[in-house]
Amino acid sequence: MANTESRVEDVSSAKAVLLGALAPGVNGPTLITLKSTFLMLGLCLAIMLGLAFSSSDSWLTFHVTFLVIITVSLFLLLSWFLAQTGFVSIENQMHEMGLAQNDYQETSRKSK
Repeated sequence: MANTESRVEDVSSAKAVLLGALAPGVNGPTLITLKSTFLMLGLCLAIMLGLAFSSSDSWLTFHVTFLVIITVSLFLLLSWFLAQTGFVSIENQMHEMGLAQNDYQETSRKSK
């Protein structure tokens, strides 16, 4: 059990996000990356909306409000989709993609 945990710890966060994008399900680092990306996008859009209101240009306010609606819709739909696919560990994703070594292969190498 400790051996499998050390293999998971060896996976970098960038590799874990790439695995989360390619393998079925979502892992922890991928979910954290998505949520932080949407948080920063929301912050940028809030600043843009404040600037649009202060400029008193109705078209600019309309466009930025439309961008905020699109962003909120995308975040809700993506959160729903990720909830439907389920949360999986990095080790399971590596095993499904054939990147993890089998325990049988490891024990046979140790005995030789």
